[in-house]
Amino acid sequence: MLGNALDGLTVIDFTQIAAGPISTMLMADMGARVIKVEPPGGELGRGLGPGWLGDDSTLFHAFNRNKSGIALDLKTPEGVAVARRLIAEADIVVESMRPGVMDRLGLGYAQLAADHPALIYCSISAYGQTGPYADRAGVDGILQADSGLMSLIGIDGLEPCKVQSPVVDVMTGYVAVMGILAKLAQRQRDGNGGHLDVNLLNAALALQQSALAGYLADSELPVRAGSAAPYSAPNQAFRTRDGWIMVAAYMPARWRSLCRVLDVQALTDDPRFATSPLRVANRAALVGALTTVFVTRTTDEWLPVLQAADILCARVATYADVAAHPQVAANRMIAEAQHPVLGTIRMPGFPVCSAEVNDRPHRHAPACGQDTVAVLRAFGFADAEIDALADRRAI
Repeated sequence: MLGNALDGLTVIDFTQIAAGPISTMLMADMGARVIKVEPPGGELGRGLGPGWLGDDSTLFHAFNRNKSGIALDLKTPEGVAVARRLIAEADIVVESMRPGVMDRLGLGYAQLAADHPALIYCSISAYGQTGPYADRAGVDGILQADSGLMSLIGIDGLEPCKVQSPVVDVMTGYVAVMGILAKLAQRQRDGNGGHLDVNLLNAALALQQSALAGYLADSELPVRAGSAAPYSAPNQAFRTRDGWIMVAAYMPARWRSLCRVLDVQALTDDPRFATSPLRVANRAALVGALTTVFVTRTTDEWLPVLQAADILCARVATYADVAAHPQVAANRMIAEAQHPVLGTIRMPGFPVCSAEVNDRPHRHAPACGQDTVAVLRAFGFADAEIDALADRRAI
């Protein structure tokens, strides 16, 4: 079972908000014991709303399921000492401080590796651990801008747009897990851990593999074209009588089928539309001709007609549509956790072998410091030590 794949591994999580918490949540979903370390007031992600479940943001709940939570003041020597004791028994550390902060705390990779050579240590930052931008802070929107991603999104001539979901953060979380799993495989061979440099800039560039490769090949800047694919046509959203429908019919057979279904066969003989590259070049005329027909029916009327002709299509769905989507349900991609106060919490689930992972009960995101005493006891702290740390406000 994939949900038990990382059983026996312990992850100490010093991350906040999105990219780091996503990476550690994915490992928790796969069975790792993840201990989330927060400052006594809680991490920044708890306050990022609107979108609330109780006192915490939906963002925090979405990225922190299946973890144990402890509150630890790393500004105190005692708090740092506790962190070092936890790390000494851990397999993996993930941190998302600005480069250099963990070193100044005495918790940097070089400071830990001498005594713990098997430790896998993943640092997540905006721009990387070295280089001219290493000291710069950055969040998802900043990296959407600085990586060029925003130059692809929206309509040419209008204001820049960003993807409203934090796609760079999410991609970075998945990249971090990919690197950690690779290090785990390497450690099985040679017994050694290592330091991973994962950053939002690299992840954002990886998101743009095809678009950036096109520019590197011909130095042509892409044009922001809304829903239209820059490399093929028709491959975009079309207005219907009551909404929008996405259609991809650029392959020769599907292009002919589309013209037949729409009863515009004359377009197949139009030299402007003879090939997909020509249709891209004459996109405005093509869209005008097709939209004239699409607006005569509703989206629900068009979908079965197009699907019967093997034309790739989908409604431009709202989240209400997604929540009721029969394939989303079949894939078990809406996971649930039971919260003692809030009741059932629903969230997007684990995306690989989703049924076997998401059909089991998930643990809700922890309250700040919820498991501090239990975790410290599990790591060998005596009750007298725990009381002393609480008296010093280190926990």
